[in-house]
Amino acid sequence: MRKIIPLFTVFLLLFTVPILGQTGKPDSTQYILETAIAEAQSSKKNIFLMFHATWCGWCQRLETALESPEIKPIIDKNYIIARLDVQERGDKIQAHENPGGKEILANFGGTQSGLPFIVFLNKKGKMIANSNVMPNNQNIGYPGSKEEVAAFIKLLKQTALYMTDKQREVISEYLEKNEPQ
Repeated sequence: MRKIIPLFTVFLLLFTVPILGQTGKPDSTQYILETAIAEAQSSKKNIFLMFHATWCGWCQRLETALESPEIKPIIDKNYIIARLDVQERGDKIQAHENPGGKEILANFGGTQSGLPFIVFLNKKGKMIANSNVMPNNQNIGYPGSKEEVAAFIKLLKQTALYMTDKQREVISEYLEKNEPQ
């Protein structure tokens, strides 16, 4: 009987703690940024902050690129990745949108830019650059054209502390190979 009670307690904790810890609401923008800044400071990396939405096909395409076996190790070595869900619609606002995200998007110049919108921050949380680098201060979004890929690679050169020319070339080749038709 003594062994049953501890096993039952462990079982109960394993299944109730995760359920009780879920609020059903997305994390606040403040929490996401504070966590990213703390990680950036301890790892001596900059922050790659991506604003996206569940309905955004270009955002999903960028997520796929960032998670690809070719690009992920390079990005992870150079950045702390943080994502903020903004501009959701209908019932997805409560379920997905990070509270405070729209205000931060505006602070970084992305309100009229479209998604995905990328901001590069230093380890103190100060903006180094954003993806409004195309002609007429337009957003790169997903770097799908040769011009957008070149602008994205230039941003990486400006903001990645440890990225080599060869690593930027790998990213460029991946993006050009997966250019939208």
